[in-house]
Amino acid sequence: MTINHVAIWTSQLEELKAFYEKYFQGRSNEKYVNTKKGFESYFITFKEGASLELMRRVGMNEQDKDAEKFYSGFTHMAFSVGSKEKVDELTEKMVNDGFKKLDGPRTTGDGFYESSIVDPDGNILEITV
Repeated sequence: MTINHVAIWTSQLEELKAFYEKYFQGRSNEKYVNTKKGFESYFITFKEGASLELMRRVGMNEQDKDAEKFYSGFTHMAFSVGSKEKVDELTEKMVNDGFKKLDGPRTTGDGFYESSIVDPDGNILEITV
């Protein structure tokens, strides 16, 4: 059994699509639009692993997100980039492009080499080997 996809509600549909394409080499399908429901989405497909569904709906309310606080529910997604050097490179690139770094790159107590970055919507992403 595998995870097929993870879905994120967003009010910044085009911005998140561009972010995941640029930094994680995702490939998007054509935008799906359901005018009757006021819904639109993209599926971002990655070379290996699960896909990411980005969704927006008319009348959505913004959540109060703070990446530095703990809360119940979905907390982060992790992307494996293949090597410590690639973790370092991508982390540096994203920080230089203005994205907030929460931690790392570092080796965690349980042996993972990773960094934590916040995407344009405040979602926490781990970049790992």
